[in-house]
Amino acid sequence: MKNLSQVNLSALRAFEAVARLGSLAAAASELGVTPGAVSQQVIKAEAQLGQMLFERRPKGMVATDLGREVAAHLSDGFAALSRGVALTQLGSENAITISVAPVFAAKWLVRRLGRFAERRPDVQVRIDASGAHVTPEYGNVDACIRVGRGDWPGVTAEEILPQRVLPVCAPAVAETVTELSDLAGLPIIREQANGLFGWEVWLSPNGEPESLLGDGPVFSDASLCLDAAMAGQGVFLALEALAEDGLSMGQLKPALLGRFPAGVSYWFVEPKTGRRPAQVQAFRDWIFEELRPAKRL
Repeated sequence: MKNLSQVNLSALRAFEAVARLGSLAAAASELGVTPGAVSQQVIKAEAQLGQMLFERRPKGMVATDLGREVAAHLSDGFAALSRGVALTQLGSENAITISVAPVFAAKWLVRRLGRFAERRPDVQVRIDASGAHVTPEYGNVDACIRVGRGDWPGVTAEEILPQRVLPVCAPAVAETVTELSDLAGLPIIREQANGLFGWEVWLSPNGEPESLLGDGPVFSDASLCLDAAMAGQGVFLALEALAEDGLSMGQLKPALLGRFPAGVSYWFVEPKTGRRPAQVQAFRDWIFEELRPAKRL
C-alpha cells in the first residue's frame, strides 16, 4: 500500500464523494465543508494522481471512465474504513444511528420513539435529523428513513408505506371550504424545496388544474408548513403520515375530502452490502409496525 502515501486521504475522500453523489454541493453537505473546499480537494487528488478524473461541463462535473472505476474501488475502501471506525464509537454494540428528515422527526417519530425504548431498552437509538440525504455507512449512520421513489443509487431501499396527500388547514379555515372553488380564495401554503409532488396530484383527480390556486406563504420545510396550517394561515397539501397527529388531535382538518396517491413512499434505506445487525432489525420491524397503521386513516 505504498502508493497511498503519495495521495492525500482527504483529497481521495472528496473525489469519491463527488463521484458517488453526483455534485459538489451534495459532497460538501456530506463532508461538512463548503463546495469550494471540495473542489480544491478534487483538484489536489487529480494533481497527485496525475489523471483527470472529471470532465468539467456547464451543468457540473462528470466522472471520466477512469474516474468511475477509481471511485468504485474507493467507495468499497471507505465503506470498510467506516465500519471499522464505527466499532469504536458510542461504546455499545447495541447503539444505532438512524438518519431521518427533520419534518419526519418532528411531526411523527419523536412522539413514538418512546414505544421502541419500552420494547427494546437495551438498544440505544441516536436520531440524526438532517435535511441532507445521508448515505448509510458513508454518513456514519446505520439506516435512513426517506420519502421518495426508492431509486437512490448505492443503497438498498425497502418500501414501508406508499403515501397519499390531502389538503389540510385549521378547523376554522375548514369551515369556510365547502367546494373546490373555495380554494381559489384561500392562501395556499407551499414548501419551497418540494420537488417530489405538487398540487396536481390532488387536483387532477378532482378534474381541476393547478391554476385554480392562488398564492400564499412559502416555507423551507414541511414542518413549518404544517405549523402554519395549524395557525390558520392557509391550506397545505400534506403527506398523510405527517398530518396524522395534527388530524387526530384536532389541530388540523381536511379542507376537502379525498386522498390521492402522491407517487412517493416511505422507505427503510440501508447499505447495499453487509449483514443487517440484530438491533437494526429490531428498529426496522418496529418502524414498519408503527408507520403502516396510517393505512387505516
